[in-house]
Amino acid sequence: MLLSIFLPKYIAILHLNYKDSIMKLSEVKQILPTLENVEFQLENGAFVPEHFHVTEVGMINKNFIDCGGVIRSEKVVNFQLWNADDFEHRLKPNKLLNIIKLSEDKLGIEDFDIEVEYQSETIGKYDLEFNGKTFILKNKTTACLAQDACGIPPEKEKKNLIELGINQNNSCTPNSGCC
Repeated sequence: MLLSIFLPKYIAILHLNYKDSIMKLSEVKQILPTLENVEFQLENGAFVPEHFHVTEVGMINKNFIDCGGVIRSEKVVNFQLWNADDFEHRLKPNKLLNIIKLSEDKLGIEDFDIEVEYQSETIGKYDLEFNGKTFILKNKTTACLAQDACGIPPEKEKKNLIELGINQNNSCTPNSGCC
């Protein structure tokens, strides 16, 4: 009984560590048994309708060359979410856990970062976080991986004027001739 009282609070504290980091498959597998329902929410606050299906669990291998000529490789575990007109469908945590385990057994999926595909206007790819109750679909962004090779200048550090301070050696004083 004490476990049922303290476990949800412990889980919520534990999941604070996931914030601002991409979830790995092992983390999803640890969370699922603690949930009553599987819920996904977009960063804008909208929820994926509760009658969604997970139509795919797989591993994506991406081999590419960046604009600087460096060959790169990336592996992610992919979940694809889909809405149907099947309004009575509800994916339970244990069912998703069984799909994941089957994918690991049959496809040799390893413990990589999770990427979620979900269609709104077009197919979107999202990173995954957990807020203690709901899986959050975090917007992904593109970036140049070889900025030094592309000639993109590094971003300058921004400072407030108050932080600059006054350097007595470089300051202009009345009658010094610097103005």
